[in-house]
Amino acid sequence: MPVSTSQVSSIAHNASQTSSRRVGVEIEFVDLSVRDAAFALERRFGGQLVEEDPQAFHLIGSRLGAMRVELDVRHVHPGRGAGNPLAGLPRRLTTALGSLLAPFVPREIIIGPLERSELDGVDEVVATLRAAGASGDGTTLLDSLGLHFNIAQPSEDEREIVATFKAFLTLEPELRRANGEGVLTRLHAPPPYPPAYVRRVLAPDYWPDLETFRHDYLAANPTRKRSLDLLPLLLHFHAGTSLPRFAGKVRPRPAFHYRLPLARVGRPGWTIAADWERWTEVERLAAEIAAAAPRREAGPGPR
Repeated sequence: MPVSTSQVSSIAHNASQTSSRRVGVEIEFVDLSVRDAAFALERRFGGQLVEEDPQAFHLIGSRLGAMRVELDVRHVHPGRGAGNPLAGLPRRLTTALGSLLAPFVPREIIIGPLERSELDGVDEVVATLRAAGASGDGTTLLDSLGLHFNIAQPSEDEREIVATFKAFLTLEPELRRANGEGVLTRLHAPPPYPPAYVRRVLAPDYWPDLETFRHDYLAANPTRKRSLDLLPLLLHFHAGTSLPRFAGKVRPRPAFHYRLPLARVGRPGWTIAADWERWTEVERLAAEIAAAAPRREAGPGPR
């Protein structure tokens, strides 16, 4: 029997443990239906399978923790009312819309958050989906098939947050090259940050407080489409912030949302390891930047 989103959240909360440095992983794929993917994961990982709606299933308490499989379009999930223009439609109509869109819209598996030591299990998830019939090799004709990491940042330490962003901007050209140089890759990769904003953030004296950092980021990046999307993190640390254009599209959470454009579920042997290792290079550089920063805050730098 379908359950409400709030019921599913309660079950997941009771079944999970908190950790300060966990990582969530999102991977898009095609061909295998949401239902078949969910049952394949239940057979492999155990746990309790809960149907939210015909295009969204939650696997609670598996040996890899919580997972969710869904059609990656919010309009077909009637239980998610915030920002959903179709929330008032009868359930049968949203169900019919989901069936209509399913051949054209990617499915998404949302895993975790996991301890970093558990990330090897993500490759087992991918292998399970592939064996059940999932495919995908980076892009479709309409869009990319994304791999996203949600890296926990529970601390409000602005030095740590700003240092991580400085490190990412420093390495982003190299990260983009590592993702591939094909036409479809360049077409579907998130647009780069404005050059003037990059120069400002990378200035040696740019060590703003969180409020200034939030203001600067939103002014320069009024979009979710950035390789390192900071909107969830900034909304979490500024609960009173109102961003009507993102209503229902951005869930506040204390995490860096790292968007990669190329998930390759259908390619035998594909693994998330290389992409994750590149992120750890960002963290290593961030630690060096933070250690070398002036101990006294120098302010937001020139505008």
